[in-house]
Amino acid sequence: MREDTFAERSDRSEEQVSGAEVIAQALKNQDVAYMFGIVGIPVTEIAIAAQKLGIRYIGMRNEQAACYAASAIGYLTGRPLLVIGGSSERRQETMGAFQEFPQVEACRLYSKFSARPSSIETIPSIIEKAVRSSIYGRPGPCYIDIPADFVNFQVNVSSVKYVECCMPPPVSMAETSAVYTAASVIRNAKQPLLIIGKGAAYAHAEDALRKLVEQCKLPFLPTPMGKGVIPDNHPNCVGAARSRALQFADVIVLFGARLNWILHFGLPPRYQPDVKFIQVDICAEELGNNVKPAVTLLGDINAVTKQLLEQFDKTPWQYPPESSWWQTLREKMKSNEAASKELASQKSLPMNYYTVFYHVQEQLPRDCFVVSEGANTMDIGRTVIQNYLPRHRLDAGTFGTMGIGLGFAIAAAVVAKDRNSGQRVICVEGDSAFGFSGMEVETICRYNLPIVLLVVNNNGIYQGFDADSWKEMLKFGDAVAVAPPVCLLPNSHYEQVMMAFGGKGYFVQTPEELQKSLKQSLADTTKPSLINVMIEPQAMRKAQDFHWLTRSNM
Repeated sequence: MREDTFAERSDRSEEQVSGAEVIAQALKNQDVAYMFGIVGIPVTEIAIAAQKLGIRYIGMRNEQAACYAASAIGYLTGRPLLVIGGSSERRQETMGAFQEFPQVEACRLYSKFSARPSSIETIPSIIEKAVRSSIYGRPGPCYIDIPADFVNFQVNVSSVKYVECCMPPPVSMAETSAVYTAASVIRNAKQPLLIIGKGAAYAHAEDALRKLVEQCKLPFLPTPMGKGVIPDNHPNCVGAARSRALQFADVIVLFGARLNWILHFGLPPRYQPDVKFIQVDICAEELGNNVKPAVTLLGDINAVTKQLLEQFDKTPWQYPPESSWWQTLREKMKSNEAASKELASQKSLPMNYYTVFYHVQEQLPRDCFVVSEGANTMDIGRTVIQNYLPRHRLDAGTFGTMGIGLGFAIAAAVVAKDRNSGQRVICVEGDSAFGFSGMEVETICRYNLPIVLLVVNNNGIYQGFDADSWKEMLKFGDAVAVAPPVCLLPNSHYEQVMMAFGGKGYFVQTPEELQKSLKQSLADTTKPSLINVMIEPQAMRKAQDFHWLTRSNM
């Protein structure tokens, strides 16, 4: 066998690798499969190096949309958001370098981990810690700052020590005594309710939760991102009686759902003053927020649900299906559904929200991803459009952030395409919400993603004017002086944005046109589509039991 010469060994030891290549390899080692971004100095080479290693790079048109897409990928795949930002060169620090800014310090406020590698050799360990920090405990974003001079700087291959992929997150379980107490509180409930949150979806707790619901005959209510963990059409789902269920339940079990504004902070008058909360959460700091719970179960949602099931397996128990509580909930569901159907059946034109969403619901594939954003568009759509699978609904979430829609849709479509599942992504946007990230339509067309965009167009933010009223209004002065701040230009042809980039566009004004265009869009798997749906500019939600949390005098 031929032995290497000293010269050959020396040549190998002097083999060089760039900072960009080290970053890409370190990401690959941590099972990072997708990268979203906008390239430019100094990060272009990082994207190129990542692609060479098989990491999927999706170039976006706006950095916000790129982050939204990456965060959605994290939710769908279990590898949360890792932000890599280019910064000024080290030798120019404090000199007023191009875009010099304390990025690491700024990001510390909003991330679980924020760091700047001190050398190229330390990049692999920093990336491993960032990925590990993002997925351990309560998942969250992490930030890594890369000095511009690191990207193309060369070091010896032998000087870089790559780190193996971090271990999967440890699965923690609740204290056995607390689980026993929680089961006892549930057994003694007169009017129980389970609330299934986004945390349950992220924890893949769907099988255990469905078994708990069906075995114990309990009513459940999903939060917006908890929809589909158990199918919305399950007989125990009381989503159509949401306000009544929250207001009169005496025991509520929170599975990965927080008592924030979405659940009205757990406070009266939306809840009974003496309601007993059982909180199941992976984050200890979340336990006891706003309301002191009767029982806290700290741990992985799936694991803790299985612990509860063990208690009910040992001593079987069922909540009576014919109880007065169930009767109250069913009656309220029936009346609310009748009110929505009455609105949906109205023949007047322009259409209202309910008419649009009922026709959409009729044609949606059961396995499609539904992305939604907007004000009334998202709120009303959530009550009508059904979800049947976990982690198949993405919306504005806790922060109510506008602009997430197209980024989320792109992420879901990339995942669907890579899985070769044939699944479609339906992105339902208000016309105002679409304006935040509308240029991502080009991204959708560039990658030919299986997305159908529905823009529910009422000519405004909350409400707008029809074309005749708009013209009449302009007789009284310039638009900057007389146009209400909530108004947008009437009858804007958003579908032409999609057509400009090679996709299919439809402008619809009647239920028949909506049905036809949606059928054609779902049948055509070769191109993305945008359906611009005109509705009554003054259309609103049906009457609500409680006012919106943030009041307005409009």
